[in-house]
Amino acid sequence: MPAGNPYLLLLFLAVILIAFTFLMIVVKRYRRCPSNRILVIYGKVRAGQSSKCLHGGGAFVWPLIQDYAYLSLDPIQIEIPLKGALSIENIRVNVPSVFTVAIGTTGGAMENAAVRLLGLGTTEIMKQAEDIIFGQLRQVIASMKIDDINRDREKFLESIQRSLEPELEKIGLVLINVNITDITDESGYIDAIGRKAASEAVQQAEIDVAQQVRKGAIGVAEAEREKEIQVANAQKFQSIGTKEAERERAVRIAVLEKEKTVGEETARYEREAMVRNAEREMRVQVADFNAKAVSGENEAKARIADANATLKVKEAEAYQLGETRKRVADAAVLEAQYTAQAKAALALAAKAEAEKRAELEAVAKAEKAKQIVDAEAEAQKRRIEAEGDAAAIFARLEARARGEYEILARKGQGLKEIVQACGGSQEAFQMLMLEHMEHLSETAAKAISNIKFDKVVVWDGGNGKGGTAGFLQSLGSAIPPMLQIMRDVGGVEMPEFFGRLVKPAAGEDAKKGGAAGAKSKEPPETE
Repeated sequence: MPAGNPYLLLLFLAVILIAFTFLMIVVKRYRRCPSNRILVIYGKVRAGQSSKCLHGGGAFVWPLIQDYAYLSLDPIQIEIPLKGALSIENIRVNVPSVFTVAIGTTGGAMENAAVRLLGLGTTEIMKQAEDIIFGQLRQVIASMKIDDINRDREKFLESIQRSLEPELEKIGLVLINVNITDITDESGYIDAIGRKAASEAVQQAEIDVAQQVRKGAIGVAEAEREKEIQVANAQKFQSIGTKEAERERAVRIAVLEKEKTVGEETARYEREAMVRNAEREMRVQVADFNAKAVSGENEAKARIADANATLKVKEAEAYQLGETRKRVADAAVLEAQYTAQAKAALALAAKAEAEKRAELEAVAKAEKAKQIVDAEAEAQKRRIEAEGDAAAIFARLEARARGEYEILARKGQGLKEIVQACGGSQEAFQMLMLEHMEHLSETAAKAISNIKFDKVVVWDGGNGKGGTAGFLQSLGSAIPPMLQIMRDVGGVEMPEFFGRLVKPAAGEDAKKGGAAGAKSKEPPETE
């Protein structure tokens, strides 16, 4: 660039200034969107769209033709003090709750929020969402029973979300959380359900405790019974062993006694044989001595046999006495054992009877409490149904009374206008009589339509014409009096084609009356 040309220098400086200005404008008009906001660019955007929404990132906002604004994504808590909402059972329910909503970040939700919520404050947004939540919450409660609302909270919340989310999305909001504070009703039905559930739980717990106590008592009784059986078996085996030992002892003693006696007899026989041999050798010499010796020996044997017999008798008496005392002692021990067992069995039976009585009393109390709760719930339900029926009947009768009052008021107004138009009540009455003439005639015809005539008798009234012709003429002559009655009583003047009323002369009237009396003496009868 030539240094001496000032114009070129100014041009260069102007270009640099313009470039710097454009760069600053670009930097200043480039908007970045934070994560907790939505950038809404409005003005001239893409065709068919009213705005351009960005969540995160950034975009260039053209000056003059575009502008921008932010929508906050901060959650908004809305308290809904819903009271008196009707359920499907026509019971008013109070459902205070807290709803947490925020502007959605999906494409459709951001576009709806830009259209309907841009420029509104948090209070205004809360007001719109509160109206929608109130309506949808009442609709959900009206489609559910109180038992379902109170028992299945998860289903209740799912129904609220399913019904509320499409409506909130229409204004660009999404439902974050629903917190049901409490569920009550004006009639106390939910409290009755809670008392019933608590009573049933208490009753079930008492029943479980009684069953466990009964199982423990049964186990103890079974253990005692097993113990007694095992003790009895051991005593039985002990008695059998004792008896077998005593029997083996008696047998062994008898065998030993037998062997002893046999040995003694054998020795005696050998000794006698030896003595006899010696005697045989020395018979002659010692005959006297042998005789004395044999006699002494026999006496000695008799004393030995007597001693043995006495010993056996004493042993048998001692064994019998010992066995008797042992059996008496065993019998006393068994008697004491059986007495203790009987007392234990009686104690267990009394305990089982007391437990059974307590269990039956608990079951009876539980059943009584359940019946009381059911009766209270049924009475409350019937009272609510009766109040609903009474309110419906009262509303229906009130609506009917209002309708009838309106009809009578309109009718009275119409009659008042008719009287005013006719110029007097007499003329209006005559006009109304003419209006109802057809109905009166129809009613009179119906009154005699069902009468069955076996025959019609026509009496000649002395007019000189007998038979049916006279009857018709008499019927015709009866019309003027009827017209006169209508004119005098009802005030209605019939047209002339029905006939005119003519006043007869006095002579003619008397003449006709005399002729009629003369001819009525023997009236002809015509069927």
